[in-house]
Amino acid sequence: MYIPEPYAETRTEALHRIIQAQPLGVLVTQGADGLDANHIPFLLDTTPEGGTVLLAHVARANPLWQTGPDGQAVMVVFRSVSGYISPNWYPGKQETHRRVPTWNYEAVHAHGRMYGREDARFLRGVLARLTRHHEATQPVPWKMGDAPTDYIDELLQHIVGIEIQVSRLDGKRKLNQHHSRADRQGAIDGLMAAGNPMLAQAMRDAAPE
Repeated sequence: MYIPEPYAETRTEALHRIIQAQPLGVLVTQGADGLDANHIPFLLDTTPEGGTVLLAHVARANPLWQTGPDGQAVMVVFRSVSGYISPNWYPGKQETHRRVPTWNYEAVHAHGRMYGREDARFLRGVLARLTRHHEATQPVPWKMGDAPTDYIDELLQHIVGIEIQVSRLDGKRKLNQHHSRADRQGAIDGLMAAGNPMLAQAMRDAAPE
């Protein structure tokens, strides 16, 4: 990923925030037929040493977990807030007309090695944690105990766990950091009017000191 210096994000806590905000990652693998990409919701975990681990599960019928040996190198792409930026939102455009459209976004590429996990304890743990995370906003959160035990046991036979031990996180926050204060504010106001407050807030947070 091309990352100009103004857009580079290296803080681990910021990279983890982006992953947790939009956990549906694109897992890119290399198989006998070339590159493949699977869209999978991931759970972010950390090791006692502060390392990053990504956990997920896929259908046993999915050839993903059989396309390479355990420990194969993979990449997972996460993208958080994003949106189109019109040059008409920049006050500077009215002065010089030297402004062009762009697209702002936050993204993280996680590089690491992938391992398949078939033990039931691992799978139950991942499922329970994913469920708690995504059900947290529901008025009455669903939990695994709401379903019959034999039903869950049967479903566990049809999935395989995925564990990715991350070796590197590349982060990019392209949020108009190199523009003037006035142009950044114009873009923020334009995004608010266009109904994209989350990207507008990300731009506020990323504003240079």
